[in-house]
Amino acid sequence: MSLVASFQNPVADAQYSFRRILKALSEPGVCIQLPAMQGFGALGSASACILLTLIDQDTPLWLSASLDDEILRKNLRFHTGAVLTDNPAAVSFALADPALDSATLLAFPCGDEMSPELATSVIVQLAGLTGGTSLRLSGPGIESSRTISPQLPDAVRDYLTRRPHRFPLGLDFMFTCGEEMIAIPRTTRVEVC
Repeated sequence: MSLVASFQNPVADAQYSFRRILKALSEPGVCIQLPAMQGFGALGSASACILLTLIDQDTPLWLSASLDDEILRKNLRFHTGAVLTDNPAAVSFALADPALDSATLLAFPCGDEMSPELATSVIVQLAGLTGGTSLRLSGPGIESSRTISPQLPDAVRDYLTRRPHRFPLGLDFMFTCGEEMIAIPRTTRVEVC
């Protein structure tokens, strides 16, 4: 259960990762590459980059059971100071695997009318960012529409196409595989093609 090195150049890599994550969030469905690094336990490179860039001691984080191990916990505590919680209703970020279910998704905070930014950002580590059901995205950051086909869990695809919370409420999603990431923020409309 040893510590894993974080970014090779901590300041420069964190700044670069932050800019890349912002690009993905502002251009929904665009696949971006994050700096290559060793993940923590079952955590892949892109997921580790996102956590190292966005998580700190003031950020409650929920972990899916399959990703939650002592290596991940030890590295998150050391590198970020993250506050880990088992209560999905009290988190700013969630790190999930494809087994994520609808009940857990609906338990995550979706913000409120006065503070929609208090919604949970959900990072889902996938088997692939292509090869799944084709989805058509539209909305801010997309000129007309964009088609993507990540291998999403059914619960996530259903959430995205139904959007059970009225705008501006809702969850923001970041999907990772290897060193790559795509994002679908709550402002994006999603339809199955």
